[in-house]
This record gives sequence, structure tokens and C-alpha cells, in this order.
Amino acid sequence: MKRAVALRHVAFEDLDALAAPLAARGYELAYRDAAVDDLADLASADLLVVLGGPIGVYEDEDYPFLGPETALIARRLAEARPVLGLCLGAQLMAKALGARVYAAGFKEIGWGAIDLTEAGRESPIAALDGVPVLHWHGDTFDLPPGAVHLASTARTRNQAFAVGRHGLALQFHIETTAKGLERWYVGHTLEIAAAEGVRVAQLRADAARFAAGLTVAGRTVLEAWLAGLDGTRAEG
Repeated sequence: MKRAVALRHVAFEDLDALAAPLAARGYELAYRDAAVDDLADLASADLLVVLGGPIGVYEDEDYPFLGPETALIARRLAEARPVLGLCLGAQLMAKALGARVYAAGFKEIGWGAIDLTEAGRESPIAALDGVPVLHWHGDTFDLPPGAVHLASTARTRNQAFAVGRHGLALQFHIETTAKGLERWYVGHTLEIAAAEGVRVAQLRADAARFAAGLTVAGRTVLEAWLAGLDGTRAEG
């Protein structure tokens, strides 16, 4: 059985809607907590999913585990081993590839569609065209050298990029469900309170409208990407 490891930064930001399709595709799932667990053996995992979190990749003085974590991602990408990065995970991928990651100067929190590039429309994220995704970040990054730009929004140019077939970085979230987000509203209460114009009631109402559609589209994205890794045809 193939081994998929999700690298977690806070307990409530997990695989959520992506867990079932990964298991259905034959992956044995496991979590590692980046701040406290040994990451040494993850270089050989069949798949690494790097999840989100409320810290910045440049805060390595306060969070020294970010150094080894970034090195792990850099090694896997250099060896063409599959890495999927979501939000903080995408920022870590950008840093691992030598790009600058920095504070955007604003919080982009809430549901909204992304604008796909021409390459994005030909990529595994094509299923997200017109589908509201969840944005939840205050940092952004420059496009790494050699990466393919896949998507943007009006406020954030670099929302997604690909590195060959093996690396997919998404600044936004495709894994969240309406139920799972109830944990986020508690865990991120201070960030929500500090973000201008962001309210839990509106986030919850939008999740009720959009999360189910994102689950379907997100599964399609995941399966299309995995199909590109193993040469099989994605199930639509």
C-alpha cells in the first residue's frame, strides 16, 4: 500500500475532505505534527501533503522546525517526489524553491473564485474554474524559478503553481468542509477578530453555500493530479 503523510501545523487544519479520496485511491494515511515530530523518514513517503497554519515561513527564529521542514520539501521536490502544499504548505514550497515569501499587508479570508491562467486551465486545477474556494492567508510569495503559474485573484497574483507533475502548490484551501470549518472558527478566533470585515456568521453562511461544491471540485483536482503521478486516468 502506498503511504501518504500529511504534515500538520495545527490540529484542526487537517485533510478533511481529501482523506476519503486518498484512501479510496489506495493510500495509507498518517499525520505528523511538524513542530514536534521527527520528519527524517518522510523523504521517502509516496506522497507528502503539507497543510496550513497561522505562522509565517520566515518566522524560523520563533519556530525552528521550519528549517528542517523546508529542507525536507526542497529535497522531495529536487528528487521529483510528490508534494501537495495547501496555504502555508504552498508558501513552504515556494521558500523551498528559492522564492521570497512575505506579508501581503492584508488578510484574504473568505470564499471566492480564482482566475485560472492558460496553464491552469490545462492543469489538474481546471475543475476549480468558477468554483469558490476558501482563502485564508495574510502572506504571499513570488513565483519560484521554473514553476508554472496556475491561478490568481484580484488581490493575490500567485495563488497556485506547479513544479513538473510532482509538485502542486495552492495558496487557497480545497480540503475544507462546512463541518470541519467549525473548528477553524474557534481555533482562529483572534485572527478573525483582527481581520477587517470578516465575521464568523458570514463565513459560516458562505460555507453552507459553497463547501459542498468545493468538495466535489477538490476531489476532482486531487484525482487529476494523482493520475498525472501514476499515469492512470482520473475518475471523473
